[in-house]
Amino acid sequence: MQIVLGNRGDYTVRAVLFLARHPGLQRRREIAEAMQIPDSFLPQILGGLVKAGVVRSTVGRRGGYELARPAASVTLREVIEVAEGPIRSTMCVLRGGPCYWGEKCAVHDAWIEAERALTDRLARTTFEDLAIADWELEQRSPDQPPIGTALPRVHAEDL
Repeated sequence: MQIVLGNRGDYTVRAVLFLARHPGLQRRREIAEAMQIPDSFLPQILGGLVKAGVVRSTVGRRGGYELARPAASVTLREVIEVAEGPIRSTMCVLRGGPCYWGEKCAVHDAWIEAERALTDRLARTTFEDLAIADWELEQRSPDQPPIGTALPRVHAEDL
């Protein structure tokens, strides 16, 4: 079993992480280049984030994208669900078909509890947390920095 994000989820998390690390208006091409997101795909990602109220866009020569709220109030779960939809099992772990509560299998309760633990953890992880972790990782491994550019540590009061 693998728990992974699809390309849309991956790129969406990267874009929001960039905006969390770089407060203020950011141009689409800068986001795409720094985060290795195909420039042709980024407008769809940013459009979904704007529609969900996670990102704000400003048009014009000096326009760009920025977080609509402080990074401390944007959760990893929220961003993943904007990109990939609700995090919820719909298939029976043992039977392979749709999961029916009335005919639950022996694994059902344990699986739902594990799913709840995952979604709760994602809901507690903010993009402020991720921006700080990304910066700290960048400081520890100069030979292989994480995706993004080096910036001073982001503090909540700066956002």
